[in-house]
Formats: sequence, C-alpha cells, structure tokens
Amino acid sequence: MTLTDLRYLIALAHERHFGRAAEKCHVSQPTLSVAIKKVEDELGVQLFERSATEVKITSTGQRIVAQAEKVLMEAAQIPEIAAAGKDPLSGPLRLGVIYTIAPYLLPRLIPRVHKLAPRMPLIIHENYTTRLLEALKRGELDVIVLSLPFDEAGVVAQPVYDEPFRVLMPATHPWTALEHIDPDKLADDQLLLLGAGNCFRDQVLEVCPHCRSVSGLQRTLEGSSLETIRHMVATGLGVTVLPSTAADDLPAQNALVAVRPFSDPEPSRRVVLAWRVTYPRSGAIDVLRTAIRESELPGVRPIGRAAPLELA
Repeated sequence: MTLTDLRYLIALAHERHFGRAAEKCHVSQPTLSVAIKKVEDELGVQLFERSATEVKITSTGQRIVAQAEKVLMEAAQIPEIAAAGKDPLSGPLRLGVIYTIAPYLLPRLIPRVHKLAPRMPLIIHENYTTRLLEALKRGELDVIVLSLPFDEAGVVAQPVYDEPFRVLMPATHPWTALEHIDPDKLADDQLLLLGAGNCFRDQVLEVCPHCRSVSGLQRTLEGSSLETIRHMVATGLGVTVLPSTAADDLPAQNALVAVRPFSDPEPSRRVVLAWRVTYPRSGAIDVLRTAIRESELPGVRPIGRAAPLELA
C-alpha cells in the first residue's frame, strides 16, 4: 500500500464516484479502480459498496479513510519540516480565508506579505468556515483566517483583531439623522442578510434576536455575498449589517449609501489566524500576522501578540 493508494481511497470516499475521483487524482478511471481493488485485497476487507448508480463507503472503510487522511497529513509534514529548516519564508503558503473577510483583507494584505517575504507567494482559497477547517486538518491548507467561534481539535488559534459591525442604509434613510443605531431597530426595517449557513448571518441575528422571529425573518431578503447586499442597499431595497472593513469606506465611494455605528456595547467579531498545532513554519505565521496588523483595516482594533490557544 502506497501514499498514492491512500490518496485514491480518500478521493473516492469524498466523491462517491469513480470517474470524478479519478479526475480529481488526474488518473484514468481503470487505474483508480485497480488501485482500490488492490488495497481491498491486501487488507482483506471491502471498503466500498459498488452499484450501477452509486458508490457507498462501508463502516470499516470510513475508519480506514479517516486514518489515511491522518497518514497523508503527517507525510506532508516531511517536506514542510525540511523547508522550514532551510528558510520558512521560501516557498508558497496555502492560505484560506472566509468569504466575509477575503475581499476586504486581501488587497491590503498581499502587498505587505510580498514586502516582508518576497519568496513566499500565497495560494489563496476562499470558502466557508467548516470547509476551511476540514481542508486545514487534511493538510490542504497551511493557515486560515476566520472569525470565532469555532472548535477543532489539533488547531491553534491566535486572535489578530476585533472588528465592529456597522449598519449600512440608503443615503435617504431616516436613520441617517441618528449618530448610533440601536440593534433592536433592525427588526423594524427590511433587513438584508447573507444566506443560511454563513457564520456572519448567524452573528447578525445574534445582534438582533428579534429578527429571528418568524415575522422578522419573513421581512428579510438574502444575498449571496456582502458585495451583492451592498449593491441592493444602494438601490434603496433595505438596510443591512456589515463588518467595518466592508462598510467604513463605502460612503466615500458611493453617495447612495450611508454608514452608522451601533450603540454601545458595540457588536463585533474576533478574527483569528488558525493553523495545525504540528505546522512547522512558524516564521511564515509571524509574517502573516505582522502583515495583517500593518494592513490598517478600517475600524478594526488590533490585538497584541496574544498567546496561541490550542483547541481541544
């Protein structure tokens, strides 16, 4: 059994389809099928149930695939350890960022990372929190930027900044006469939210619990991204809540919208860097943390170099 065989097992377990798994592994379907059968014969146990329409993984197969993922992740550490011993700032860094942070952080971050570590290009992947954490644990990503809370064993999290929330409204909205917005007022207007499954949507609903009611949710509209929601507000459709990095610079760019802070206590989110506890390139993490702090993101409150917290 080889590491390549383990990659084939994992791909088939994820895709549940021989053709797609083979395509993902960049091999022919017969090559992948033969390798899977070879592993099953070697182990003397069936890992997958095959039919004309689907592929199902057996309970034993699930346990073996989980162990295979651990093996591949540990094997991936070997070249990383060697690279870190030579120069932790040389070679690509695989960076994951959640959707509600990436568009506002990356344009400021990338030039600063390039200045601090010109031989460390960034391979960037945007996704939801759960998917980024899965990719991090599998060794497909080196470090991710996301907001609390999350709980994942074997992952180190270090806060980098707190980001207050803002209310974005049409420039002609009556709330523009107010200096601060009370969170409860959100339930009185047409509220635009991200779709279900996005952590920022959940954070907004925590800011205004009244918006969770059936009648309140019936009066919300959903957008696929914060950028889409910003455009809908500009048309006069309603109001929304945005992180300060997505909101504070908007009025200067678009005369159709206005931004107001919340009343105290100001709701916010804590943004962290997270990486595997075994990840060897600590120097690369230091560069990323420094570059984020130097990015001068609108409205955020940088956090000093707090001790990393290993999540159990």
